[in-house]
Order: sequence, then structure tokens, then C-alpha cells
Amino acid sequence: MNSRRCPINPIFRGRNPRFLFIFLLIMTLGLIATDLNWPKMKEGRMYLTLLVTPLQWLVDIPSRTADKLSDLFVDRAALIRDNEQLRTEALELQRKSLRMESLTEENRQLRELLNARERLEPGVKAVELIGINPDPFLHEVILNRGSEEGLRIGQPVIDAGGIMGQVLSLAHYTSRVMLITDARTAIPVEVNRSGFRSIALGKGLLDELELSHVPSTADIQEGDLLLTSGLGGRFPRGYPVAVVDEIIHDPGRPFLLVKARPTARLDRSRQLLVIDYPDEFDAP
Repeated sequence: MNSRRCPINPIFRGRNPRFLFIFLLIMTLGLIATDLNWPKMKEGRMYLTLLVTPLQWLVDIPSRTADKLSDLFVDRAALIRDNEQLRTEALELQRKSLRMESLTEENRQLRELLNARERLEPGVKAVELIGINPDPFLHEVILNRGSEEGLRIGQPVIDAGGIMGQVLSLAHYTSRVMLITDARTAIPVEVNRSGFRSIALGKGLLDELELSHVPSTADIQEGDLLLTSGLGGRFPRGYPVAVVDEIIHDPGRPFLLVKARPTARLDRSRQLLVIDYPDEFDAP
């Protein structure tokens, strides 16, 4: 079936182009003159603008939407980047804060140790705790000084709080110290208040010592400070050892059960002093 198509004839086909140009020029000049001299033309233009405004707004929607989406993605990427940077800075500040706390604590220990060293007679060596014995039944620590620095077996070791133990064995550049809480340790002590003397025994507990063979009539009470008595030649006299923490009266036993808490910070101190004290034994 043949369909007949109506030919589309341009309006100005076959006409003189010069005539067309002159016609358009005259129309343009006429519209300009009308716009300048006829007030109604401005009002009409305002109405036309009002009618065209929704079309302009609709045409501008894709562009504005694209701009908002672009800003959204850019802002989100920037926020993610800033968030990562802030998180990194926060972690770095936290690391510095933790390091500062560690340095502050170490500074405090060194200050206390310096004060303790000033109270001692000459002949002490500053050492640092660098390790512990992993065996839970042996209370031993390792120091960073040995025979090359002049340490000897049997020398007392203290921190800012009091007696920690004795040098047990030596290597060239390290030494092993047995703490006063080790079950093998026995320290002659005396009560600072009354002068009563006894033996403080290690029980294998890091925060407890026990006094042996304390008669029920002994002048001792909770809170008394126990000092080294100097008997036996292992420890110099007058250094803090422990504070009496508990006294148990057991009618079935001939002696009191006296428990004491060490004054040294056995589980925290790192900066220590080794006293150059002559000892009469080869080993503690």
C-alpha cells in the first residue's frame, strides 16, 4: 500500500534572501522601538518571563542534581580522608600519651631511687631489671649488670621502698636476684617500734612474708615496720623489709602467726640499687 506523503515546504523557499534579511531587520528594529516606547511591552515581557521560569527551573534540575551528587561524593571522600587522618592523629597522640605516662612513672621511680641513694652510704650501683624467671615457684629477676661491673654473689638489692632480695648468681653482663618472697629466703628482721627480733620467711607469695617463732608475749602489732637487723651478715642493718599486716592468735599453736607485706614494689620496680655490702657467704 502506497502512502502519500505531503511535502514539507519551507516558508521562505524560493524567495529572495535579501528580501528576507530586510524583513527580519525591520521586524527587529520595530520590536526594539516598541520595547523602548510602549510600557505594555515591559509588562508583557514580565508575564512571558513568569511563564518561562518553570521551564527554566525544570531544565536546570539535571544540572543542579549532578552538582549536588558531585558535591556529595566529593564531600564524602573528603570526610573519609579527614576521618582517617584524624584517627591516625588520635592513635599517635594516644601512643605519645602512653609513652608519657611510662616516662613519668620511670622518672618518679628514678627520683625516689635517687632520694634513697642519697640516704645510703657510698658504695651502691644503679641497675635495671630486665627480666623475670617464668617459673612461678621461683621468685627471681634478672638485672642488666654482672661480674664485669663488679657485682658479687650475696649483695643486697633494694628499690625506693626497701629490700628486694640478694644476688643469687652472676654472668659477665647480667645477674640473677632471688626476691625476699621466694620460699628459700629468710631475713633477720627487727620491729622498728619495739626492737623485737625475728626471722622473715618467704612463702612463695609476692605480697606476703611470715615471721617464724613469734611468742604470744612478743611486743608486735599490726602496722609495725620491720627493718633488717643486720644479724647473719647478709643484709646491712636498718633497711625497710615489710609492714606487719596480720597477727593471728591460734590457741592450738605455741606461737603467733604473723604475716607481713613487703615494702619494696616487687612486681613494679625496674630501677634498683645493689649495695656494696661485704658478705660472709658464697651464696645467699
